[in-house]
Amino acid sequence: MAISVKSEILPLKKVMLQRPGRELEHLIPGELERLLFDDIPFLQVAQQEHDRFAEVLRENGVEVVYLDELVAQTLTDKALRKQFLNEFIDASGCVAQNYKKALLRYFDGIEDEKELVRKTMAGVSFPEIEDRRGSSLSSYLHNNTHFVLDPIPNLYFTRDPFACVGNGVTLHRMFSVTRNRETIYGRYMLQNHPDYQDKVPLYYTPNEPFNLEGGDVLNLSAEVLAVGISQRTMPEAIERLAENIFADENATIRTILAMDIPSMRAFMHLDTVITMVDYDKFVIHPAILDTLRIFELAPKGKGKVRVRELRKPLEAVLKEYLHLDEVTLIRCGGLDMIASQREQWNDGSNTLCIAPGKVIAYDRNYVTNQILEDYGISVLKIPSSELSRGRGGPRCMSMPLERKE
Repeated sequence: MAISVKSEILPLKKVMLQRPGRELEHLIPGELERLLFDDIPFLQVAQQEHDRFAEVLRENGVEVVYLDELVAQTLTDKALRKQFLNEFIDASGCVAQNYKKALLRYFDGIEDEKELVRKTMAGVSFPEIEDRRGSSLSSYLHNNTHFVLDPIPNLYFTRDPFACVGNGVTLHRMFSVTRNRETIYGRYMLQNHPDYQDKVPLYYTPNEPFNLEGGDVLNLSAEVLAVGISQRTMPEAIERLAENIFADENATIRTILAMDIPSMRAFMHLDTVITMVDYDKFVIHPAILDTLRIFELAPKGKGKVRVRELRKPLEAVLKEYLHLDEVTLIRCGGLDMIASQREQWNDGSNTLCIAPGKVIAYDRNYVTNQILEDYGISVLKIPSSELSRGRGGPRCMSMPLERKE
C-alpha cells in the first residue's frame, strides 16, 4: 500500500518532514499574528534542530522523505508545472493575482523544480519581480517589506495539511487562509507523484466547506479514529469525514471518537493535549479532563452516521474502545500545575511515538520527559529552542506515511 497508518504507536517505517527554509526569515513583527506565529525563530538554529530530528528518526530505522522533494518530483512535467503555478498564485490572495503575469515570468526563470517549490514556500517580495514603479497605484504604495506572494512559515508542521488514515488520506480545508495553500502541495503530490497517483483514496478534500486539520486526527487503532473538535476543526467536518470513511468498504475504521476540547490557541489541536505513547499509555494535559466531552460516531445504514455522547471519563472510553484492562494517563508536568502549563505551551504533550513505548520529545520539557521515563517510556530528546517558537512539537512536525501493520 502507498499509505498505511493504522496506529499512533506501531513501528514507524516512513515519514514526511519539511525542513524549515527562507520562509521563516520572511517573518516580520507586523505580520506575526496573521501568519500564526508568536515569535521569529532563528532559521540557522531551527534547521540544525530539525536536522537532528531527522537524524534521530533515521537512527531508529525510519525512512525520511521531504515534502519539497516529493512535490518537485511531481512537477517535472511542464504542463503540470504550469497548472500548479497558476493554481498556486490564484490561491495566494488578491495582490498575487494582480501581479500574476510578473510572478509567472519570475517562476519561469527557475529551472530546477526543487528550487521552484522552495521559492513558492519562501514567498516573493516586490523587489524580486520586475520593476513596475509608476505603472500602477499599488506599485507606488507597496514598499520593500511587502510580499507579492506571502511566505508559508507553518510548512515545517507537516501534520496539518493532510492526515493519513488507514490506507487513505484526509486532505484538509485549513482554519486560516494563511495555511490554505499548504494543501495544494499535498494534493499535487498525492494525485500526480508516481508513488501515490491513483493509489490513495481521499476521505476529505478542501472543497468541503468545513475546517479540518491534521493535528486533530489520531489513529488510535485500525478500527478507532479520534478527531478533535477544536479551534481549528469543526464538528460538521468530522461528520462528513465519518460518512466518507464508513462508505469505503475497504476501510477498517468503524468508530470515530470526536473529542471536544477548549477552542483556544494554547490547545489548538487534539495532539497538543493528548498523544499515545504505548499500547495503554497516553500523555495528556490535565486541564482538559474536567471539561472534555466525547462523542461516538458509528455507521447507521447506508451513508448515515449515528452520533451519541459518551458520558464517561476519558480513561474509561479508551479502555472500552481499545479493549484494554487498564489505561494510564500520564500528566504533562505531573502534579505541578505551573510546570504543566509551561510545558504544555511548549508541546510537552505533543510526542511522536516511533514504536510502542518509544517517543521523540522536545528536550526543553524536562519535567514531563522524566515522568515519561519513570513510567518506562523511552524518550529520545531533540533540541528545541527555535523549533518550539512555532507552537508545535515532534508530532506536529511529522507526517507518518507508513507504520508496520
